[in-house]
Amino acid sequence: MPRCWTVASTSGRILLDGEDISALDPVQLRRRIGYVIQQVGLFPHKTVLDNTATVPHLLGRPRREARARAAELLDLVGLDPATYGDRYPEQLSGGQRQRVGVARALAADPPVLLMDEPFGAVDPVVREHLQNEFLRLESTLRKTVLFVGADRGLKRLSVTPVEPGDLERPPVVRLDDPAARAAGRISADGASWAVVLDADGALHGWVPAAALTGAPEAPADGAGPGLKKRAPQGATVREHARRMDARLPLGAPLRQALSTMLQHDAGWVAVQDGDRFLGVLTPARLHTALRRATTADAANVPRGEVSLDTVPGPGAPGPAG
Repeated sequence: MPRCWTVASTSGRILLDGEDISALDPVQLRRRIGYVIQQVGLFPHKTVLDNTATVPHLLGRPRREARARAAELLDLVGLDPATYGDRYPEQLSGGQRQRVGVARALAADPPVLLMDEPFGAVDPVVREHLQNEFLRLESTLRKTVLFVGADRGLKRLSVTPVEPGDLERPPVVRLDDPAARAAGRISADGASWAVVLDADGALHGWVPAAALTGAPEAPADGAGPGLKKRAPQGATVREHARRMDARLPLGAPLRQALSTMLQHDAGWVAVQDGDRFLGVLTPARLHTALRRATTADAANVPRGEVSLDTVPGPGAPGPAG
């Protein structure tokens, strides 16, 4: 079992619900904070249900009440108490043990959750699934969650969802729009490309304005100037549209967005709500979303209320081509 030590602060004050923690009993203080660690730290001689009910039991709640609360939380984290409640930690997978650890941390309904490398001991596939599940739980429970570690900025990518305010809205054209009309629409927006939707409004891909006007395009290998190919009379966007597979759902973590960009060598990812196209997330917007999330958490305000100072830089990358 891991051991915990109390380290006294050397300066400043730490307040929990307005109380200076230096004036609180350390044992009682720890029971007010849900704690999830990398190796989980479940009691090997206790069942899953009794492990989850540990803190409510220590707080003096009747055994039946504590176990009922434990069963409720096991169900919340996706472990049926009828199936898993009487099992022991050694009978669970790593991902299942981590879920029990999260349930146990929530058992006493603490105002604060301290996550110390909570998903570091499981394989990458399970880790991503647990992180997505935790995002769902966090949005439901509305707890204050603290992640610790030198690379906490990177960890925040896994728990910060893509929101509508993070997106850019590029010009949008349809597959069957006349090429000349679509080019004019893109030009009027001062853009060099547009997102392409099909007749049902579902995302198809993108199209460069140059392909619609017959302007020269750089070849894919960058070896020399492209040939000027004028769009034939009566051509539509369909003849020039390119597929775009870099896409993800609204609410996906920023880590998934970054991974998708790298996987598809894309300058942006399309964000959808079901089949409805909402906008695109660029690397610059991803960085801004991460900064805004950090600032919002520090100020305890919604991300949409945060205004950031920006540093001038090069333009945002375009789509993959």
